[in-house]
Amino acid sequence: MPLKNLFLFTLLVFSSVIVSGQKSDITNDARRAKLFFGNGKLQLELDYHGQVNISLLQVNGQKVIAGDTGVYSAFQLGGTVFSTLHLAADPTVRIKGNKVIVSGIHYGNDRLTVTERWTFTITPDSIRFGIDRTLSDAALVEKMSVPVFTFNNINTWEGAYQDYGGLAWFYLFNKKLDTYGVHSSSSRFWDSRTGNGLKVSVQVSGQQVAMDYRRTMTDQLAYSIMFDRNEALPRFDPGTNRRRYTRDTSVSVWSPVHVTAGKTHQEISLRYFDFAQEFNRGKLAGINGEQVSAVLNTIARIGVIDKQHFGGNSWHTPYGPICLHEQYIAQMGLAINDNTYLTGYRDCLDFYRDNAIRPDGRVWPRWAYSNEDAMPGVYTDKGFYEAQWGYLLDSNPDYVMNVSELYDQNGDLAWVRSHKQSCEKALDWILQRDSNGNGLVEMMTDHTAQRKGSDWIDIIWASFENAFVNAKLYRSLRLWSAIEEQLGDRARSLSYHNAAVKLKTAFNKPASQGGFWDEQNKCYVHWLDKDGSKHGRNMVTPVNFMAIAYGICDDRSRAQQILDDIETGMVRENLFFWPLCMTSYGPGEGNDWQFPFPEYENGDLFLSWGSVAVKAYAMYKPELALKYVYNVLNQYSKDGLAFQRYGRKQQDGRGDDILSGNSLSVVGLYQSIYGVNPLYNRFYLDPHITTALAGTELKYWYRNQQLTIGLDTNKYTVSNDRFSVTDQHDFGFSAERYKLSYFHGNSVTPSFTLKDYSKDKITVEFIEWTDSVVSWKQECRPALKRQISYTIGGLQPDTRYWLFIDKSLRRELRSDKNGIIVTGSGYGTGLYELKKLER
Repeated sequence: MPLKNLFLFTLLVFSSVIVSGQKSDITNDARRAKLFFGNGKLQLELDYHGQVNISLLQVNGQKVIAGDTGVYSAFQLGGTVFSTLHLAADPTVRIKGNKVIVSGIHYGNDRLTVTERWTFTITPDSIRFGIDRTLSDAALVEKMSVPVFTFNNINTWEGAYQDYGGLAWFYLFNKKLDTYGVHSSSSRFWDSRTGNGLKVSVQVSGQQVAMDYRRTMTDQLAYSIMFDRNEALPRFDPGTNRRRYTRDTSVSVWSPVHVTAGKTHQEISLRYFDFAQEFNRGKLAGINGEQVSAVLNTIARIGVIDKQHFGGNSWHTPYGPICLHEQYIAQMGLAINDNTYLTGYRDCLDFYRDNAIRPDGRVWPRWAYSNEDAMPGVYTDKGFYEAQWGYLLDSNPDYVMNVSELYDQNGDLAWVRSHKQSCEKALDWILQRDSNGNGLVEMMTDHTAQRKGSDWIDIIWASFENAFVNAKLYRSLRLWSAIEEQLGDRARSLSYHNAAVKLKTAFNKPASQGGFWDEQNKCYVHWLDKDGSKHGRNMVTPVNFMAIAYGICDDRSRAQQILDDIETGMVRENLFFWPLCMTSYGPGEGNDWQFPFPEYENGDLFLSWGSVAVKAYAMYKPELALKYVYNVLNQYSKDGLAFQRYGRKQQDGRGDDILSGNSLSVVGLYQSIYGVNPLYNRFYLDPHITTALAGTELKYWYRNQQLTIGLDTNKYTVSNDRFSVTDQHDFGFSAERYKLSYFHGNSVTPSFTLKDYSKDKITVEFIEWTDSVVSWKQECRPALKRQISYTIGGLQPDTRYWLFIDKSLRRELRSDKNGIIVTGSGYGTGLYELKKLER
């Protein structure tokens, strides 16, 4: 062959284009009808001989797709599947700069013809995959996969996060054909073993995107994308159409879709992310950080069934329930620490506000795939219902508590204002249930013998005045009263505050005087019948933990006795976690099959009460709180906590109703031991660490800033990329571009504000803080002198103070009538002391 012809042949067979800034290129092997392209993290191989599909996808060097199918488009119509794996003719391939264009993709049958053009745009940090699609006719499509990604194995990835913060956890896909459908426009696939992550994002103008994940008959993971003008409707069950998770069927999880003739344009973005870096929780001293991360990355999220459907029960549960009578769904976001979860739950609470609250203020307590758990006929078309076991009244305070705690995390005053009316309705509805005016709200039943539940412990027949529900109501009233003050409604704020005070007073009275304190058994009882008889005198742990953790029980000796008695029983039985009750309920106090003790809610171990238990012990003996966190982490390493509960006798996992609340001990570790408390106007750090945890350095996202939280014995630090604050006890931190605010203790207003209009790093360590002396060490890097202004509050009003810098008197200052000093006397690094001028 002449040299010129050989050169032309080589050019046709291997057509390469170097993409600026990338390690990879585009190669067209025309003889084998294969294209190779990618960037530094993603490498793709595309076949185009009689088909078009991505037959190879490498993520950071790992082959996650390799085979004859790979990534392709497919439709099912009239029982027949047609796809880009079988084309009538070869497509046309063109390379233009950093783009690969594959056109002339024709497939279908006599009822529907599909024409597609695939365009790949390679950039240094992503590959954009555009599909222009034309449908010849309108049709009812039984299933559309546009496209489907066929990953090598169900275990290629550990899971995939959706755009609203939920998780498809492939550990739970334990049978062939297990399928889970979600309303999401993105999936973040991840694997903690390799650290690799792949984000797939989808946009289709004027269409709503849905996705599903399926374990195939060959144990691969098929990830399918679909879209429609309307929200995708689940196929099952007929008449309700709410089931997101299916088993033992090859039929699509989605109902058939009516497609119209014409054109659509679809944009899919493929992007690598470093899972270990993106979900880096920092240095966790004295504890297994990998296990902590694993619990929060998996089990904590599985109660998110779908967009706008957050709860504590897994999407894997056969009837897929959501309990709106769970107060800790927002709280879990504190430790999950992913803004997609917070944003997704915000949208969910909006949905609940608009669909789960009756006009009179009653909050529907549950939602499910089916109506099998509902009172006959007492459900809505959206799937909300009253449970068959009784009227579970804790849904009312729990809705308010979740709104309040999410507001603390997102700080969105306009959003919480949109829930003002609904939260007031929910509180007012239950507050009106106080026929005797003693401050304790009453259930729908008067007597245990009516055999109806009234709270989360739903087949224990708690009636009339229920301490479990009243404890939740107390916390909700306290939280919402503070928010009403921020919203400018002082009358409402005072009303709810007074209701909380009255409830607390009544709660702490002896049961013989109408309160819940059992003087004989030294614990709070679960409930009182209308005739005054005491029930649930068996140390019901959630009742007693909530009483302590929520501040109802402020008698220190009483609280300590409760906690000591529980721990004595725990040691005696060598239990790895706290049971729902330490001894048996009495005859007739619960559903018959729970007797003899221990069985189910009469004595089994439910991990969902871990956060209130950890908080109760952290304030008293944090080493005991940490003991049970260790135990839960150890159990996770054995079974993934993928159960509803654990049996009392064998401490074995039981129940297919997997609860995300199994993570709550680890949430308690974050909130009550590490002291991580994001609040609406500040990040509040209130640690109760043990010696074993000293040296911990957390990475934590707060309002789009990554904070570093240092925890040493009696030395705590919070810093962002510019400012750092250190103190010996609890404090609040807030930082903007040029301003640092410090909140002494649990003050809700700034105690100390520093303003500096340079970009230098500033470290402040507080040494002493009283109304007479405020002292701090300040370090500026670089250590140049500059004008720094301060606002210092909490001082004695209208009082003279001296300001010393490095022991040298600089000036005299006077506080105003509110005890505030404003000064521009700061000059950089040094020891600052503000001392009251003695007369």
